[in-house]
Amino acid sequence: MGVVLTRCAQWTAAAAAGHGTGTLEITPLNEAMLKEISRFVESFIYKHPQEAKYVFVEPLEWKTNLDPSAFESGYVVSATTVKSEEVDKDGQPLLFFSVPQIKIRSFGQLSCLLFIAKDTKLKETQACIEANRNPVANILGMNYNTKKGDSSVLNILDKITKDDDPESEIKMKIAILLEELDLHLLNYSLKHPLLEIHLNSVTVKKDIELLKRFSGKGEQTVLESIEYTSDYEFSNGCRAPPWRQLHGEICYVLVKPHDVETLCITCSAEGVFLNGGKTDDEEEINYERKGAIYKDLVTFLKEKSAKFSENMSKHTRFNEEQQKVKEQPKKAPKKEEADALHKHITSSNRSKLEKNQINLGKNQMTKRLEPSLNWKTTVDVKGKNADKIEEILSESSSESEEDEEPPDHRQEANADLPSEYWQIQKLVKYLKGGNQTATVIALCSMRDFNLAQETCQLAIRDVGGLEVLINLLDTDEVKCKIGSLKILKEISQNPQIRRNIVDLGGLPVMVNILDSPHKMLKCLAAETIANVAKFRRARQAVRHHGGITKLVALLDCTQNSTEPAQSSLYDERDVEVARCGALALWSCSKSYANKEAIRKAGGIPLLAQLLKTSHENMLIPVVGTLQECASEESYRAAIKAERIIENLVKNLNSENEQLQEHCAMAIYQCAEDEETRDLVRLHGGLKPLASLLNNTDNKERLAAVTGAIWKCSISKENVTKFREYKAIETLVGLLTDQPEEVLVNVVGALGECCQDHENRVIVRKCGGIQPLVNLLVGINQALLVNVTKAVGACAVEPESMTIIDRLDGVRLLWSLLKNPHPDVKASAAWALCPCIQNAKDAGEMVRSFVGGLELVVNLLKSDNKEVLASVCAAITNIAKDQENLAVITDHGVVPLLSKLANTNNDKLRHHLAEAISHCCMWGRNKVAFGEHKAVAPLVRYLKSNDTNVHRATAQALYQLSEDADNCITMHENGAVKLLLDMVGSPDQDLQEAAAGCISNIRRLALATEKARYT
Repeated sequence: MGVVLTRCAQWTAAAAAGHGTGTLEITPLNEAMLKEISRFVESFIYKHPQEAKYVFVEPLEWKTNLDPSAFESGYVVSATTVKSEEVDKDGQPLLFFSVPQIKIRSFGQLSCLLFIAKDTKLKETQACIEANRNPVANILGMNYNTKKGDSSVLNILDKITKDDDPESEIKMKIAILLEELDLHLLNYSLKHPLLEIHLNSVTVKKDIELLKRFSGKGEQTVLESIEYTSDYEFSNGCRAPPWRQLHGEICYVLVKPHDVETLCITCSAEGVFLNGGKTDDEEEINYERKGAIYKDLVTFLKEKSAKFSENMSKHTRFNEEQQKVKEQPKKAPKKEEADALHKHITSSNRSKLEKNQINLGKNQMTKRLEPSLNWKTTVDVKGKNADKIEEILSESSSESEEDEEPPDHRQEANADLPSEYWQIQKLVKYLKGGNQTATVIALCSMRDFNLAQETCQLAIRDVGGLEVLINLLDTDEVKCKIGSLKILKEISQNPQIRRNIVDLGGLPVMVNILDSPHKMLKCLAAETIANVAKFRRARQAVRHHGGITKLVALLDCTQNSTEPAQSSLYDERDVEVARCGALALWSCSKSYANKEAIRKAGGIPLLAQLLKTSHENMLIPVVGTLQECASEESYRAAIKAERIIENLVKNLNSENEQLQEHCAMAIYQCAEDEETRDLVRLHGGLKPLASLLNNTDNKERLAAVTGAIWKCSISKENVTKFREYKAIETLVGLLTDQPEEVLVNVVGALGECCQDHENRVIVRKCGGIQPLVNLLVGINQALLVNVTKAVGACAVEPESMTIIDRLDGVRLLWSLLKNPHPDVKASAAWALCPCIQNAKDAGEMVRSFVGGLELVVNLLKSDNKEVLASVCAAITNIAKDQENLAVITDHGVVPLLSKLANTNNDKLRHHLAEAISHCCMWGRNKVAFGEHKAVAPLVRYLKSNDTNVHRATAQALYQLSEDADNCITMHENGAVKLLLDMVGSPDQDLQEAAAGCISNIRRLALATEKARYT
């Protein structure tokens, strides 16, 4: 990490100059890098458990704002100090915290600390990095000082090989992991979009001049004043000193808004930001940045001054003037300025300057593609435009969760562009001004270039070529349309080009071409739509212009076709048209509204028909579309009705990995339904799924296959088959060194399989318990839900429970009760139930968790029904130990359970009644439940249709009936009649509890009657 922290991280001026430790600046890049480092450290403990135990050569030490009370099990905590129970070979703790200083000596403790820090983990990461500018030297020793620039993997390996340290192998692994992190962060910083240049001296000067015109005294002006800090302007238009111009800074301005103090602002190439202001003697400026970077001066001032923002919205004239400034073509530099610049640049720089001037012109040509926000507020919207805006605003919210549009990137003004860039721009000129023959020749010549290369794609766009290509689609000349579509199909692979095509209204034209009698035109238009419809706005446009219905119609082309060997040219073209239609529908089907449109247009039967063909190129988009749509219940029902599962299973045996992946993913989506799971088994789909587990190189396919196995494992018959195919042993082998999307599915499948005793034994014998317990320290919500279920299922077997206890698994499960996600809390509480039931000396084990019982009781205040049911089940098991029952009684379990009694949820009723039944065994809890009005609601539970609720309720009422007041309440609420019906139940436990409760009520009645006559 030393290279990244030295070269890429953005430090304050003092730190950058090497004076003092300094701090990291508040920039988007720094924040993004901190998140990446935090993710790496957080996941280290379960991705690399052996390396996590390695003890650092020197501790990482910094000041923290954490409170000692945040540390719980696993730490020795006092008022001002914390020590980890985990120690090194000399008995020294691996974490020592003496407020406010903290020392950490292993990655395992670093991971735990970030988990404890929760919302402040980024601040802790930042504090650690600022205090330890060369963390690699602390971790591995000064021999691995990456700040020296000697950080290549080969050099690190050479040092470790020569090292006599017995831990050299672990050091080597850690060194490689840190090197990989370094490279990842370097690449990340280079790709970060905020590193691009946005402003120049001309733009800044015009903005300032415009603001000056609308500034002055009075409430209606936008500012009180705005002025430069320096009157001297260099020949290049900058006012910043030359040594600051090297940092991209253009000028500094003092701005006095109406409602805040004077602001000293830096205008630089990368944006506008607040600096440290003028020093006391008012001669020097503190250049250090004090906040975020904004794209221009107006945006900055709107953020800093509410009055400026308010007055700006009133000044339509200012907005119009600003728009004119943006739309004006950049003037060429004056002759005197050019001569002055000529003295300061070399011949190579001169060529770059020429290209800059050309790029400025090109950028102005394409500027009209970018609508101004100010224009949007002042333009008079009428007729169709108003209708369209209303339609967009009322669009289904389901699409808002899908992929967003990418930011628009332009060629950098000082970039060295290849010759192809200029050659393509010349061809575009021929397209604009040539006759039909010249146009066709220019289109053919353009296709000779490598249009997959981004430079060539952007060259077409930058000179206005996209408008020309789209306009050619409206002509009557088929050759021009074909040539234009072939180019658009290639360049629309670029995310920026896709957005520009939509902005220029290209999609409606392509949708109209789908009605053309020319099959090649249909194919090219559908393929281009497939490329463009990768983002939400494009998918909306296709649907709004009737594109879904037309694309579905393209699928109806194979009804008369035979096998490819005997098919005519006409039939083969029909197949290609259908393939392209399916490809476009695949892209469009990522939105809910489009899925519904495909279904209503009759797409499912046609997709089912195409699924029977043997064309792999056809099958991939067809299955891909079905896979996307199968997330909706209406589609899953239709897929069963059309007998699609049989063909999905058949194509699992294909040699094509992509086809296998999409078939498995479609099965994963559909297998939520029990009938579908049975169909997969009946059609022989379980065996190919089990065999595909052995191919682990393709992670996307592995995730799909493990997902399908997980969902199919919900049916017990399928689990039996998977055991025959040795799939469970293979799944255990996939618990390590796999990406999270695979682990979620693998653990989910094992959680279902381990409901059977035989499978629990297999998992234990294959060494599956330890990797499952290791995954309990993760942060992925879906993974935690599944792993807690799997650990809980294994805990049913006493031998597995012994291993879980030895690995500290119960403590980890208990700590997950503090997880912010309700699903994780509920799953952890369910898993604790078998752990408590099967642990040796369970009562003592539960009491050993400091604050554990109080935590469980407090969870009864949750609003989530699943959390409440699971916690009640856990309390039922905890209350079997008298000491623990006494503790939870002191923590107020009785009033909290009583408060939950008025519920209609049968699952909660069942476990709540059981908890009340067991809590009655201590002191005067029976009386307390009556005092807290829990008895009458319990009587109503007897009217439920669930036998489990009847049994638990009868047992609770039996315990409560030992108090006379409770008996009276039961009698008044009609309990006797309901209980009499249950005495004849085939369930023996229910019989006994009902009879016992009636007996107690009868005894009280007899005693009362006897007392009356004596």
